[in-house]
Amino acid sequence: MHEYSMTTMIVEAVLEEARRHGAEKVLEVELAIGEFTFLNPEQVEFWYKVLSERESLLKGSKLKIEMRKGSVRCLNCGYEGNITLLDDPAYHVIVPTLLCPECGGTVKIVSGRECTIKRIKLLGR
Repeated sequence: MHEYSMTTMIVEAVLEEARRHGAEKVLEVELAIGEFTFLNPEQVEFWYKVLSERESLLKGSKLKIEMRKGSVRCLNCGYEGNITLLDDPAYHVIVPTLLCPECGGTVKIVSGRECTIKRIKLLGR
């Protein structure tokens, strides 16, 4: 349930920025979430809605989420690109295959671990 804790941190950061700018209201928040955060966007939206209803500055604001593909680099053959994520119904989770799809070697994650607030649309006073 790391979606709850991540969304709580996002809400706190948005509130801090809104207050710093003297905003009357937050209208919209745009996030970019990398696939290797393993954050479920539906759960992030759910928790954002729950948490934003508790804060007058955020109440009624919209959340837009852009999911970003991750990429890896093989330490053996130099392959750079996507890897396959397996959805195992027995475990109800997505399990990353952290091996190079070309040679089976060890890979390093290059991108896809970010969770970034791209933009906050505010209504001024």
